[in-house]
Amino acid sequence: MLIGNAPCSWGVFYPTGNALGGEAYLDAVARAGYHATELGPLGFLPADTAVLRDALARRGLTLAGAAHVHVLTQAGSWPVLQAALDALGPILARLGAPHLALMDESEAYPAEAPGVTDAAGWRAMIDLVRRAHAHMREAHGVALTFHPHVGTCVEREDQIDRLLAETEVDLCFDTGHHAFWDQDPIAYMRKAWDRIGYIHLKNVDPAVRARVLSGTLGPNESFAAGVMAPLPDGAVDIAGVVRLMRERAYDGPCVVEQDPSTDPAAEPPEALAVRNRLFLERLLAAGDAA
Repeated sequence: MLIGNAPCSWGVFYPTGNALGGEAYLDAVARAGYHATELGPLGFLPADTAVLRDALARRGLTLAGAAHVHVLTQAGSWPVLQAALDALGPILARLGAPHLALMDESEAYPAEAPGVTDAAGWRAMIDLVRRAHAHMREAHGVALTFHPHVGTCVEREDQIDRLLAETEVDLCFDTGHHAFWDQDPIAYMRKAWDRIGYIHLKNVDPAVRARVLSGTLGPNESFAAGVMAPLPDGAVDIAGVVRLMRERAYDGPCVVEQDPSTDPAAEPPEALAVRNRLFLERLLAAGDAA
């Protein structure tokens, strides 16, 4: 099982304007003890595969895959999405990381109706997912998975079920985003295991989640309030998730994501990355000893 981390754990969501650059991020994720990383937003790490390969190798890192965000409910946006896929595909293929997680853009929805779309929006999303899935496979030999995400039109289990029924795409299953709405990640992983191609590990703070469920805190605002907790601290049974992955002999990438807090007194990203890694390593070592 390849354990990695991602630039988003350091607050990197855009190619530029970040607190640290690509080289500094690679140094940080290697210092934190990881051996793999996701690519991050296109343009954050070098797009030249020779340069990127060397930068990774110097730090003992491999590329696990990438994630891409697109406004999937926007009909007619295929040319924009295709251009991004054609930029990402060669990087992933040449570096032996044939995994791309596609997700909807939560910020495209109005604050008063996060994730709400109409029938036309759903049809547009399904069309884009089908086209993206086929294009990545046929043009680049890369497996595209779909990442259900809080605040988008695919976040609840009935929506995920419908997506799987209407497309051939597999899931990038994110334990934190699934648990956000008090859904059981392990139960759903068991149900949909044959359609899970990539895994993101996150946890959820039950107290912050309770505020969302009660309607006193908005879903998007909850991220700044720390709804995504460190792996050892939240409501998700991460040990159970690891046992299930072992039981099913999962051998794909497993990427830790830790949304950084906006609280200046909070643990810094690198310390959180180390704590999450050590927790996972203890779980894996316990499984080896069992």
